[in-house]
Amino acid sequence: MSDRLRENYFVFVRLALMVVLCGYGAMSESEATGVSVGILLLVSFYIGVMATKELFRGPIKIVMALVGVVLNSLLVYYGGREFLLLGFCTLFEVLSLFPALDYRWYFTSLLGAWIETPLGFLVQLVVVFTIMILYIQHNYIVAGYRKRMREDVVTEQNLKKDIREREHASREEIRKSMLLAENQILEERASLSQTLHDKLGHNINGSIYQLEGVKVLMEKDPEKSRAMTQAVIDQLRTGMDEIRGILRKERPEKRELALLQLYRLCEDCNSKGVETEFGSEGELSLIGDELWEVILDNAFEAVSNSMKYAHCSHIDIRIVVMNKMVRCSIRDDGVGCKEIHDGMGISGMRQRVRAVGGTLSFETEAGFTVTMLLPL
Repeated sequence: MSDRLRENYFVFVRLALMVVLCGYGAMSESEATGVSVGILLLVSFYIGVMATKELFRGPIKIVMALVGVVLNSLLVYYGGREFLLLGFCTLFEVLSLFPALDYRWYFTSLLGAWIETPLGFLVQLVVVFTIMILYIQHNYIVAGYRKRMREDVVTEQNLKKDIREREHASREEIRKSMLLAENQILEERASLSQTLHDKLGHNINGSIYQLEGVKVLMEKDPEKSRAMTQAVIDQLRTGMDEIRGILRKERPEKRELALLQLYRLCEDCNSKGVETEFGSEGELSLIGDELWEVILDNAFEAVSNSMKYAHCSHIDIRIVVMNKMVRCSIRDDGVGCKEIHDGMGISGMRQRVRAVGGTLSFETEAGFTVTMLLPL
């Protein structure tokens, strides 16, 4: 059954009911005097009005329903009580114009079963009850189900829109974080360069001048030359100590560099057409430098394998810091594999994880997932 027919099935049910009831009235009249042209015209007008009523909305639809009531009354007046059954159908058509009306109003139509017709009370009651159930089912049960489906579709669309907006916001946040980290590193480099220039430049220049003096005095005054040479050595040692102190102070945290590298890895994959996302949960500052090295090396290895062999469209990198463990997973939606062969890449991943006392596992059914559990 096509979707269009499924959506409008009750239109055909209504028309079939009206045609059957009109045919019953017309056949009953023909047994006595034959079907008159007037009755046939009224039947044609009635079916035409009721068939086209559903094409309109608002006042026009109400007017057409009232025209149907008038035509039905004329059929009963001129054609006889056999057309009274059609009147029940017309009554339900009028009640259908008011969807807010309680369904119990439809049961008042059963009182009409006591109206005398050639069918008899019991048969007439069954016919009226059947028609009533059909209209109640369509106007309340089916209509309610369709309304809920429309609401569900709207809700689903809103959820998809919300997810897209969140993904966009997340990507923007990642981009801003990456730019912020890059700017911070550039600022630290500039500060380091300036500090080295200020501290080391003057130290080296002074040492050069003293060594020039030593070269001149080396033969004339060896004792003074040795003293000046020792002073240069002491000055250079002091300079080296200052450089070490500056580097220790200015060196960026391993966590910041690791996150920046992961963001850059995602950007690189995105630029190659594979949507890659990085997410984290928990306090990343609890992860030590040694664990960051393992996470970075294995993440690069896993992503490289996904790009080469998985034929995937999406890669997800996620780090979750728990109570005493950190879990890092790299998952793609590619073709997966039936067997895992430990080449140099996977063997290297196992060795790095084992060296810090962690475990490494793989999932190959839905894509390919690498999961590392590392102790904090």
